[in-house]
Amino acid sequence: MSDTKKTAAAAEAASLQEDMDAVMRKYDRESATRIWAGKPKIVISVVMALFSVYCIWSTLFSTAALEVRLTAFLGLIIIMGYLTYPVSKKHVHVNRLPWYDIVIMVIGAAAFFYYCFNYDTLIKTLTSAAKMTPFLIAVGVAGILTLAELCRRCVGVPILVVVGALLVYTFVSMLKGDQSFEQVLGRVIYTLFFGTSGVLSTPVQVCAKFIAVFIIFGAFLERTGISSFFIDLANAIAGWTSGGPAKVAVISSALCGMVSGSSVGNTVTTGSVTIPMMKRTGYKPEFAGAVEAAASTGGQIMPPIMGAAAFLMAEYMNVTYGQVTLWAILPAVLYFGGIFISVHLEAKKLGLRGIPRSELPRFKYLMRNVYLLLPLVFLIWVVTANIRSLQYAASIAILISIAVTALISGITIGGKALGKTVAINECTGVVYRVARLMHTLHLYR
Repeated sequence: MSDTKKTAAAAEAASLQEDMDAVMRKYDRESATRIWAGKPKIVISVVMALFSVYCIWSTLFSTAALEVRLTAFLGLIIIMGYLTYPVSKKHVHVNRLPWYDIVIMVIGAAAFFYYCFNYDTLIKTLTSAAKMTPFLIAVGVAGILTLAELCRRCVGVPILVVVGALLVYTFVSMLKGDQSFEQVLGRVIYTLFFGTSGVLSTPVQVCAKFIAVFIIFGAFLERTGISSFFIDLANAIAGWTSGGPAKVAVISSALCGMVSGSSVGNTVTTGSVTIPMMKRTGYKPEFAGAVEAAASTGGQIMPPIMGAAAFLMAEYMNVTYGQVTLWAILPAVLYFGGIFISVHLEAKKLGLRGIPRSELPRFKYLMRNVYLLLPLVFLIWVVTANIRSLQYAASIAILISIAVTALISGITIGGKALGKTVAINECTGVVYRVARLMHTLHLYR
């Protein structure tokens, strides 16, 4: 490929990525994030990477008390959150962090870090709600309000309305007794902030223990190019059949759902390719969009990486996550099977044909990239066999994905022969250095 064609292809890919980001910001609240560029982007990226390293280290090696780990995690989440999410979609600007966001971020993070660093003292002195001081009440209120505001920015107002209604009910019920407002406020803040049945309850525990590591794993896996591999694989399997592009949308959404666990992310990743294909084949635009939306929604129930609810189910039911994934296989197969049959019948009804085999990827070329599946295969094997803990399996899978990324990078350097040599050396070096670091951290548990 000439330099001109490479430049054009790169420009087209960049334009497509910008369009995808714009769609995500418009329809997905969680994607309406701040835009960082230049040196600020580098700094923020380094901060995010260090946070990821901390999450992996904390889940594997930290022996600190649960409250210490959770408050440190939430303090860092406050920082990450306010660096990422603006007050509204209208306030998304390049390299802009308003002063009031800095103030809120500092106050919220300081509240959780105060709890984290003073845990040994608090556990001895703060034995009941009656021991709450005005200062501790202020710390708790600051932490709760900043966390609530971050939740609003991420998921919207409805969840806060529900929480607010429950808090109002709590206050009204307790004030009917002989307690003053200050006493009631102290009891509520003690329960919500300083106990393990409020902010530090099961959902946050599951998030800090499992979800964060799995999100990091999914991000690493996406960078290996596994989504493109899944789309090409789906094309090779069903692209040539009657109404092939719609079937490709179903199969690729199911495969991408295995690593994303996100409906919106799945739709944007696969839909940008499959929807235009369906329209060119003869499907109505409405039907094409409906097929992609329905198929991508199933990504939340496609093992092994499902939505956050799956981790909560495992925790609340006191079963292993591997059992939840096994139970989810049949509903997932039935769900995607039903959509597949529907699009097949629609294609037969309209008399639609598939894509010529000459325009589709060939299996023998796809098999050259089968190593992309190694992290996912390893995770599935460990989770289903219950050999190691879930967070340990995810962390090792991250190391494998790093190795795969190094291999891919090496193959693209200079020529295949040189690239493979560089890739193997780089891959080995990365894995060795990370393993040494993890071993060192393990010695200081």
